[in-house]
Amino acid sequence: MPVMRPRSSYKLAGRRPSFDDCLDPIARSELRTQRVVDSLRLEILEAGSAQRVRIRQVFADPREIFRLELELPELSYQRTTLLDRDALEELLEIDEVREVLNQRPG
Repeated sequence: MPVMRPRSSYKLAGRRPSFDDCLDPIARSELRTQRVVDSLRLEILEAGSAQRVRIRQVFADPREIFRLELELPELSYQRTTLLDRDALEELLEIDEVREVLNQRPG
């Protein structure tokens, strides 16, 4: 007869502790933000002019928050990401990203 485990005692399959788990929450948050910005940058540069990108401010107070919508119509793909002012500026500091975004009408 199989042994029943108590509720909530299951471990996530394939979840191994990482270096990030040892960091304080602020450092983990900064690393996660960096990964999101790098991922967005890569998607924008790879898709080039085959995409639609819209950036809109959604909050001004207490903190500026921007909504970035990335759409690849031929792949039926859409990604929506909320960024603060610092993350958006970091994304736009690469000249190639600004060039791609300036080429787009939307």
